[in-house]
Amino acid sequence: MRTNFLIVGGGITGLSFAQKIASDDYVLCEALGDVGGYCQTVKQDGFVWDYSGHFFHFRHPEIEEELVSRIGRDRVRRVARSSKILFQGSTIDFPFQRNIHQLPHEDFLECLIDLVAKDEVEPTNFKQMLYSRFGRGISEKFLVPYNEKLYATDLARLDVHAMGRFFPHANTTEIIKGFRGENSSSYNSTFTYPEGGAIEYVRAIQQDVPDEKILLNEPILEIDLRRRLARTPTREIRYESLVSSISLPHLLKLTGMPHDPAVYSYNKVLVFNLGFDRKGPTDAHWIYCPDPELCFYRVGFYDNIWQTERMSLYVEIGYPADTHLDQEEIARMKGRVLADLARCGIVTGQTLVSSHHIVLDPAYVHITETSNADVLEQKAALATRGVYSLGRYGSWTYCSIEDNIVEARTLAERFNRAP
Repeated sequence: MRTNFLIVGGGITGLSFAQKIASDDYVLCEALGDVGGYCQTVKQDGFVWDYSGHFFHFRHPEIEEELVSRIGRDRVRRVARSSKILFQGSTIDFPFQRNIHQLPHEDFLECLIDLVAKDEVEPTNFKQMLYSRFGRGISEKFLVPYNEKLYATDLARLDVHAMGRFFPHANTTEIIKGFRGENSSSYNSTFTYPEGGAIEYVRAIQQDVPDEKILLNEPILEIDLRRRLARTPTREIRYESLVSSISLPHLLKLTGMPHDPAVYSYNKVLVFNLGFDRKGPTDAHWIYCPDPELCFYRVGFYDNIWQTERMSLYVEIGYPADTHLDQEEIARMKGRVLADLARCGIVTGQTLVSSHHIVLDPAYVHITETSNADVLEQKAALATRGVYSLGRYGSWTYCSIEDNIVEARTLAERFNRAP
């Protein structure tokens, strides 16, 4: 089989490239039985769950208009985000650093004094950045414990800019303004969500990609860079250019490119989707949980987006990449999740009527100085051989779903302009 463009991975990134490439001489290989990647949706017992909380925050109105119009405006809800932080048995508004005035009096004073007296050294890692910008109180009460649960690693390993524009920075003046309710917006202060789940956005893009161009259950097993040939379980595919959104270390392994796997560390996330017989809290779309005694770092409420009658949750737990999550361990954690939900007051006597789980592996990549440098070097070397790695995992970065669409379309436009 021959093709001009071989697209590896049928998530948002791969589909977005296929959608915009001017040539019809392409084929897309997806290892799973359907496209979508992590933007899969599960419909079970009347509940609609995603693989995890995927809520779209658009910065490009033309992309939002395109996708929403294809789904149907009456089927996509725009929501003013209500996100909370569970702190010592009660909740405060997110982000923590802009709402410390909502803390108990002694905690508020501690955070404020430490904020003013912070040691503003030039940070060399993510953990240092938190202390130098926000002081000990804010860091130790929320920013450090929450992010350590999320990333399942020592934050001192991560690059200063590991979360880029997604980290809700605030200087002392902005924090003090927050006492009066000013300047509390962040990049995701609003979001959109379709009633059919995140897969609806995938289907909106897929409309422009003919079914015959998509090969499902077709993982790439090996890539011969010299011959520009990829092998799957059923065929060999010769290509001129290969566009990949699979994880960069996996791509490097498939191509035989020399690399150090230890550079590319990451966490796993175990997600439980839980459906209950009646509603619970009604004032939040998701709650951050920094308490190390709680096994989960975040709980989200699908039912509060569409105002449905039964509580519908996603619950996320971070693990180091080498953790073995067999069925026995997952069952044990489900029991602990239910107990912790009751202990923190989210479940108050409701009956669990449906459940589902998924392990995201990889989930959040660990962005370090070393990984940043290696990614640039490896992507440049691959590009000289006609291979282009992009997307969250292909670029080993922290980005939004919309960013993946923009990156893929930009690459397609580069090819479209080429003579």
